[in-house]
Amino acid sequence: MKRWLPSPLVAGILLLLWLLLHQSMDPATFLLGALLAIGVPMLTRPFFHPIGFPRIKKPMLLCRLLFVAGMEIVRSAFNVGRIILFARPAGLNSQFIRIPLDLRNPYGLALLSCLINMTPGTVWVEIEPEKYELVLHVFDLHDEQWWIDTIKAEYEKPLIDIFE
Repeated sequence: MKRWLPSPLVAGILLLLWLLLHQSMDPATFLLGALLAIGVPMLTRPFFHPIGFPRIKKPMLLCRLLFVAGMEIVRSAFNVGRIILFARPAGLNSQFIRIPLDLRNPYGLALLSCLINMTPGTVWVEIEPEKYELVLHVFDLHDEQWWIDTIKAEYEKPLIDIFE
């Protein structure tokens, strides 16, 4: 079963999304969706991490984290828009900062990367594997310690509790 359907949940979600996108249950649409639902997980199997799928220990904390991140994304979008429209380029302080990380779980790091990169004005540049130090680019940096404290308290700590 695992050889032909390595991830039944992913296959089911793909089929459901395919049918929802096409808004049709005719046989041809269903057959093509089923082929994609079986084929995509088989083709992407080499990319799955050897530790398997993540174990989410605290799903409610994950929901809270995603809500907080969503609010931060909206707030940052308004701030970056205001800076782009009304600030003088000479007044910008665009810099790289380094943030030491305690998070080691690859799924937690991937989610942290997604949350940081979705937030306007910030870009995850790299993580230095020997020191587990995150290099972050901030569009308009005013207080480096605030960024370090926010990433560690609002994002990293909940991710450690969720995944480790």
